[in-house]
Amino acid sequence: MFEKKRLITVDLGASKVAVGEFFINKGGAPTLTRYGISPIESEGGTESDRLAFIVTAIRDQMHDLGIKPGPMMLSVSGQVVFPRFVKLPPVGKDKLPQIIQYEAEQNVPFPIDEVVWDYQLIGDADDELNVMLVAAKIENIKRLTDCAQAADLEPEIVDVAPMALLNAVYYTRQDVSDCVMILDIGARSSNLIFMEQNRVFSRSIPVAGNTITQELMKAFDVSFEEAEQIKKEEGFVSFGGVTSAGDSEVAEQASKIIRNVLTRLHAEVNRSINFYRSQQGGSSPDMVLLTGGSSMLGHVDTFFQDKLRVPVSYFNPFDAVEVDAGVDVDALNQDIQCMGELVGLALRHAGHGLVGINLLPPDLVALKTFRRRKPFFIATAAAVALSMVGWGGYFALAGRALAERTERLDRAVQNLTAIQQQFVSVSEERQLAEAQFDMLAEQVALRTRWIDLLQAIGESLADGMWISALEPELTAGKVTSLRVTVQGFSDRMEDTGEGTAAELLRDRLRQTASFEDGSEIVRMSIGSYRREIILQLVLAEAIPTQ
Repeated sequence: MFEKKRLITVDLGASKVAVGEFFINKGGAPTLTRYGISPIESEGGTESDRLAFIVTAIRDQMHDLGIKPGPMMLSVSGQVVFPRFVKLPPVGKDKLPQIIQYEAEQNVPFPIDEVVWDYQLIGDADDELNVMLVAAKIENIKRLTDCAQAADLEPEIVDVAPMALLNAVYYTRQDVSDCVMILDIGARSSNLIFMEQNRVFSRSIPVAGNTITQELMKAFDVSFEEAEQIKKEEGFVSFGGVTSAGDSEVAEQASKIIRNVLTRLHAEVNRSINFYRSQQGGSSPDMVLLTGGSSMLGHVDTFFQDKLRVPVSYFNPFDAVEVDAGVDVDALNQDIQCMGELVGLALRHAGHGLVGINLLPPDLVALKTFRRRKPFFIATAAAVALSMVGWGGYFALAGRALAERTERLDRAVQNLTAIQQQFVSVSEERQLAEAQFDMLAEQVALRTRWIDLLQAIGESLADGMWISALEPELTAGKVTSLRVTVQGFSDRMEDTGEGTAAELLRDRLRQTASFEDGSEIVRMSIGSYRREIILQLVLAEAIPTQ
């Protein structure tokens, strides 16, 4: 047998505190084992009174039900959050967080450092990304998590009631492909949630059960508590002025007031449907699921079915979630419209949620991060404690070790200084040797140049010619040209149809790499058996004299 996981879920509504205990089996299916619901009688009281009542209600429920502290999921009322639905162009995953951060700063009506917020990508559009942003003021969320902590519970996740309810509907109706509209009529607000093929949209409407109560207070001139009693005991929705209240004038008048308020709610619902269709690309709802405590007034389902012209039924979160045999089924059926959020929290913890928003405040995030690192901190603290025991001896040993280390470092510095001086001396000697080498290499290169010049001239001479004189000519300290005297036997230097012997010699020298085209014949003399040619040869590259 595998041990089941125990989970506590708490829903802090505007007018109730609901606590539930679930066991999650190996397959991830939750089973309700215990639950309790306490109304919040805080009308006219201060916020401090309301928070104190929440703490007391959680403690009393856990004590009466025998629930011990354990892993806990918390949902808060949709009134304290700001849901926003934005569309983004398709971008890379690396840029998505920055763009969503920018959208959050633009859409949240408070400085971003004063709120806790989360987001989720919804839908599967190819040309755009649909993002749901949910934000709440840190101080509002922290007040509620402080209540849970005061009752010895620490939330792992802070969810939003409409999204927890959506997760419950999604789990029980995953096979539905049409547009489902969930109408959660609570005490201070009504939450409208659309679910359509993984498309999600929600809106909070400030027309709900307390609106009916306040209208009854005015009509009958009674207190809030008395108006609540009239609503619960005699309230139902009239059918166009016809009632089934018999001789009860109170019930007849109350039913008309309730119908008027629900007519206002219907108008807001219609506006929300039109907005969902035009701005979110959704469809008209094919079915409506009613939930919430105020939805249990008589004929509410008939009223909305008549107005919306679609099937309307009450949502039962236990259609797909088991209930333990120890739970009072009759009592559960009376409270079933207030249980959707508890079931949705358990389903999300079990990994069956469609939407995963977490508004855990920064202080709890930091606390949980600290606890994950706690073993390392404990080990560090133990090491510090052990070191404190021998603290005096440590300083003595550390002082001696420091002195010895300093002495070793001084000796090392002296050795390194001597090595540095040797290195500098060797480096200077190397630089001098390199300079001498460069000078010798240059001299060798100059000698080679002269050899190359003489070789070029010699290879250009025809048979029977020889060099009789060679005189370098200087320009700015460099040899730029040579005056060369060439002699040869007359019978070997006869003119041909291609030119004279002097011209042929000049052309051959011009074609070498050593001389330029500017090389010319200076003078040519012809004797009886010998000829003399004087050439001015311009060097292709000047030769320095030093």
